[in-house]
Amino acid sequence: MASKVFKASISTKTAPIAIIGAGPCGLTLARLLERQKVDYVVYERDESATSANAGGSLDIHEATGQAALRKAGLWDAFRKEARWEDDRFTVYDKFGKQHLDGKSNGGVDEAGRPEIDRKTLRQILLDSVPKEKIKWGSTLKAVKMHQAGLPALEFTSGATVEGFKLVVGTDGAWSKVRSMITQVKPQYSGRTYVEAQITEENPLFKSVLDKFGHGTASLLAGASQMIVQRQGNGWYRVYFGIQAPEHYVGRELDSASVEALRKSLLSDFYSDWAEEAKDFVRHADHFRSWPLYHLPVESQNWTTVPGLALAGDAAHLALPNGEGVNCAMWDAVELAKSIETHGLDNLDEAVREYEKDLLVRGKAHIEDGIQLGNLMSHETGPAALVKAFQENDF
Repeated sequence: MASKVFKASISTKTAPIAIIGAGPCGLTLARLLERQKVDYVVYERDESATSANAGGSLDIHEATGQAALRKAGLWDAFRKEARWEDDRFTVYDKFGKQHLDGKSNGGVDEAGRPEIDRKTLRQILLDSVPKEKIKWGSTLKAVKMHQAGLPALEFTSGATVEGFKLVVGTDGAWSKVRSMITQVKPQYSGRTYVEAQITEENPLFKSVLDKFGHGTASLLAGASQMIVQRQGNGWYRVYFGIQAPEHYVGRELDSASVEALRKSLLSDFYSDWAEEAKDFVRHADHFRSWPLYHLPVESQNWTTVPGLALAGDAAHLALPNGEGVNCAMWDAVELAKSIETHGLDNLDEAVREYEKDLLVRGKAHIEDGIQLGNLMSHETGPAALVKAFQENDF
């Protein structure tokens, strides 16, 4: 059976701009275009706003993420949900000794880098755009160039939509849009996070609350780390950071494989840690594997491809460094501003101008992620990271 083809044209009033991905980056761009009265459509593979793992807590930075929310007219909505009390970063060694306790706001109310759950931030952004602009359950299979160089979108459903003036890839690490711009792919860092949760019903919860309280705590011991992060509901996410082969932890974890994973973590990665730290491995639940990938630094040098643009992780996937969502939301600001400046009849020039700074930002972002990853896994344990923070390198 032939696949369905939907042609975008002025006569059918189909949007000139397609955004692939309804994460914070894509939705920030959508909101900004909405305010500029530029038509668009957002395609998202999730079936709904609540159908996927929403991720953990995000710290939103003043000059980028917060500035983007202000420009989007969403600052008041953000303030109602932001957790300034969780703007706290502590560092411990594997024996539980504290080496750093800091806040980025210097004790000033509503300053610094407040936290917000990713799902909450996403909902704020979703509530700011018309529901009909989001096409849920739309998994992009490929981007092709049809009709005099205009991009066409092929979906796994068999449908093809063509005729857009610009397709913006905010579709994350394994971006289908990026593959039409550059053949560079993310590379495995050699590190994996095993994510788990400690809920209020967990026997470990009270001791975690008493020891770590608000914010994010990092326990560092060279090749192995633990990161304990408070969430908006008061629970904690724990990230067990290990140096391991790419597929060391399976994607699907049943009860038997979780127990095997616990034993492996305790014997192979945390055998000499304090017993209270080992209790995280013993008692945390809802395990999930998160191998850490990043784009090569040298990937930030592509030539503009007419009809296509990238933003967020699709453009500059980096190792965790606290900047990812902030950098992504600022990409949206810069792209929207360039579109407003150049207009819909000059979108290629708008993208070309946007990419000049994007590639510079992206290179720095990837480099920062690599640097922080090296500090987090430094052979001296907490010492290297603490020194970097004290010298304001981060």
